[in-house]
Amino acid sequence: MEFWSVTMALAATVLAVLGGARDVRADDTAATGASGNSNRIGPANPKLIKLPFSFPQGMENTPVIFNGRPLLVDNHRPGGFEAKGHDAYLFIIDLVTGREVARFGQSHSFVSAFVNGQELNVFATEFTDFGRVINTTRINRFSTTDLKTWKQELALAREGDEQFFNTSVCRDDQGYLMAYESDIPVKWCFRFARSKDLSHWERIRELEFADIEGKAASANPTIRYVAPYYYVIYGVWCFQERPWKCYEYALPETKYVTVVARSKDLITWDVSPTRGPMLDPSPGEGINNTDADLFEYKGSSYVFYATGDQATWGTIRIAMYPAPMHEMLEAYFPADVPTIKFDAKQRKYIYP
Repeated sequence: MEFWSVTMALAATVLAVLGGARDVRADDTAATGASGNSNRIGPANPKLIKLPFSFPQGMENTPVIFNGRPLLVDNHRPGGFEAKGHDAYLFIIDLVTGREVARFGQSHSFVSAFVNGQELNVFATEFTDFGRVINTTRINRFSTTDLKTWKQELALAREGDEQFFNTSVCRDDQGYLMAYESDIPVKWCFRFARSKDLSHWERIRELEFADIEGKAASANPTIRYVAPYYYVIYGVWCFQERPWKCYEYALPETKYVTVVARSKDLITWDVSPTRGPMLDPSPGEGINNTDADLFEYKGSSYVFYATGDQATWGTIRIAMYPAPMHEMLEAYFPADVPTIKFDAKQRKYIYP
């Protein structure tokens, strides 16, 4: 806990210093064409600045502003072949003090969070086993107004053999939208559900972000709505021939990266045509930059993401874009540049 507090204190200092910054500087690495399609020259990426620290542990997480406090909603999930649900839990860290301010949700993982006025909503997947055998049971909603008393209720129940993993929730002009990760019909993919009250959810059954044809992974989605677009940030396997050979990567050993797509109707999605993916491992980050989530703080955007080897180690790092979130997301879609598209009704990528 002492090491964690020191790390979080450093994070708070950097947030305070950079929160009002407006100058756009280069990332700590640049795409070199070490892997990917070096014949394609897309427009330059928005300049995310990877901040020079990491949190000692973690994977899925969501940063939020709740009652004026920047918080990190996180989860502890045991590793190893015999990992059991009863050893997992959810917790919340105050990003200014570095202190744990809540612990709840035993047997839950794959956490996400959404602030609705004076209420903090946390969505997480309940599971019994996560080792040699994966057995999830449902997606639950936890809600609180004081970080002490929590209400738990069912959000989505499994159907058949489907397993649940990550979730993400945003507000749009129809109510609330959830993107939830599944292993059906493709491992990995994500689906959508809607709610009017954050309590009762209905699946959107005709739409799936699932690449039936190419079997390309679409994992750990984070969804945001900035009218008129939905933006989804998701993890992919860059070693798959299509569609991810379109990007350049900084390191030849990179395997897991984060990309961004947008849509006006949840059906036709444009994949960012930038030169590289949204997040790409830098030296020391292993082979992985995935499980990204983000928030806006004092006019700048902060993307929290996982590094590591997806097996034996991983940390959480932060990348900063010195402008509001809508500007950052828009910057990944420069005008008049052809894009790869994904059709969520046809369940396939469409190439220009």
